[in-house]
Amino acid sequence: MFDLDQFIAECEEAVKETDSHMAVKELVGRAISNPDDVLKGLGEPSEAGVNKLFVSDNLTILNLVWGPMMTLKPHDHKMWAVIGIYTGREDNIFWRKIKDDSQNRIEAAGAEAIGAGDVAPLGKDIVHSVTNPIPRLTGALHVYGGDFFGPGRSEWDAETLTEQPYDMEGNIQLFADSNARLTPA
Repeated sequence: MFDLDQFIAECEEAVKETDSHMAVKELVGRAISNPDDVLKGLGEPSEAGVNKLFVSDNLTILNLVWGPMMTLKPHDHKMWAVIGIYTGREDNIFWRKIKDDSQNRIEAAGAEAIGAGDVAPLGKDIVHSVTNPIPRLTGALHVYGGDFFGPGRSEWDAETLTEQPYDMEGNIQLFADSNARLTPA
């Protein structure tokens, strides 16, 4: 079964390595190679949320649960990340930064769909948007090479694709809004 304390300890050691990003990718890959073990270890997701499992200056581990049909607009992390899906599916659109009339805009550059048992490493300069395209919760281990909740990140307006400061509270509210839609009136 998935042992969260052991996973955290192994990730703390891995971030000390020269190629910490790939070392963590190996750990996440091993952890979610049997998604049912992670489900048993963390529990079946019951609501959308950004669940903090571990946060330090050089490492953040989240049990991120996407609500049904939930979408998060384009954003960056300013640090590497590794995503491992243990239930459901996550679709990522990757964006390329462009200069347009002195505005920092983006344009679509690629996409990847990942499902239970899949691992996706993201470089520190990646801009991506995320959608849970299925009508049930999607659960994933998200591991970041830094403090995910620290300042300095950006997001891009979904309509104009122009850069703006990352709105942590607004994005967390998206998960609460998703949960409100899950709850019968």
